Amino acid sequence: MTRVVGVLLAAGAGTRMGRPKALVIGDNGEPWVRTAARVLLDGGCDDVLVVLGAEAEQVRVHLKRLRDVVAEDWADGVAASLRVGLAEAGDADAALVHLVDLPDVGADVVRRIIAGADDAALARATYGGRPGHPVLMGRNHWAAVIADVTGDHGARDYLDSHDVVEIDCSDLASGRDVDRPPGETNDSATGHGSMLDG
Repeated sequence: MTRVVGVLLAAGAGTRMGRPKALVIGDNGEPWVRTAARVLLDGGCDDVLVVLGAEAEQVRVHLKRLRDVVAEDWADGVAASLRVGLAEAGDADAALVHLVDLPDVGADVVRRIIAGADDAALARATYGGRPGHPVLMGRNHWAAVIADVTGDHGARDYLDSHDVVEIDCSDLASGRDVDRPPGETNDSATGHGSMLDG
């Protein structure tokens, strides 16, 4: 049975947002970090690892029983968080990498992307032909990705140079990241209270 860990990148300071995006409160009354973790669990991830950075202690308060790791060099860009997340992903067969600032990406997108998960998988969500998140990486790719990623590019160059399965999710979400204070957010995830509550 394939085991998938959700790797949630939530380390950024959110300069344009005015605070870490992990701490932005959505329409459901939860901070984005908690909602995004719930989306990963409800979508079928067996576990979630949250990569922290800016204001890590304040963000950690909202994680309850979820695992977390701090990317000490988070300010160097998303690559730093991705390296740490994959290095700490444990014994899973695949990692589903997701970003904290995609409030309209729900559990239905996660389910669609992880449907073909195995240790060799390489797949990503697309929205109207645009590549986006989440991104599925089988563990066979982890070491190469860790060695390859730099700065704010994340795994873009690695993905562009490999045969990636692109899975259209534009019927489910826009996949747009939110960089400025939102007027409205959208999230459809529910459940998994045992790991996120109490």
